[in-house]
Amino acid sequence: MAYPELVKIEGTVRETSKKANKALREELRVPAVLYGPEIEENIHFSIDELELEKILRTPQTKLQELTVDGKTYKTLLKRTEFDPVTDRPLHADFYVLADKHPVTLRVPVKITGNAKGVVENGGRVFQPLKFVRVRVLPEVIPAEFELDISPLAIGQSLHISDIDMEGITPLDDLGRTIVTIRPPKGADFLENLVSGVADEAEEEVVAEGEEVAEGEEAAEGEAPAEGEGDSEESTEE
Repeated sequence: MAYPELVKIEGTVRETSKKANKALREELRVPAVLYGPEIEENIHFSIDELELEKILRTPQTKLQELTVDGKTYKTLLKRTEFDPVTDRPLHADFYVLADKHPVTLRVPVKITGNAKGVVENGGRVFQPLKFVRVRVLPEVIPAEFELDISPLAIGQSLHISDIDMEGITPLDDLGRTIVTIRPPKGADFLENLVSGVADEAEEEVVAEGEEVAEGEEAAEGEAPAEGEGDSEESTEE
């Protein structure tokens, strides 16, 4: 399990009016707020847009050594709001970590190695779960979880329960699948094709039997067919 790097950034105290925020964004600065369990009053400041984008560039959890008005805080970027058209950051929330207060966050899962089922049988890697929600004290916040998929054959999977979470409380179901090895694409096609042929054969057998007359009830156990009947947040307090 990797631990996060500490990124140093500088903030400047700001006004909180909409006009002031608009002016900051035109100067490529992002309005932000600083708060936490041991912060008596929220601190409003701005940071350079490029510095914020460096934090957002990779999915790994990062901690910040944030200096505002001459005082330094150890923080975790909690939430970033983006412009729906330009995708530029509009606002950022920084949570000040406190040693005795656990935080809730989403930790990315990185898979490593080449699965046996891929190398030997041409299988495909499918990762339905890329983040895991956890609750953890600041001193053991992970940057990411790593899972080695080398031993996996086709049809085998790894779950949340396979992650080393010593000192960490998982908030998602331990049985959720993180990664699985699927058969080759051609094998899936063949399986679906065989399944379709079997379905057609079954329909033909039914067609050869007696039909239920209109208005009569279907036999016991049968039923008429029915129709069959997604801001980015990195952590919470």
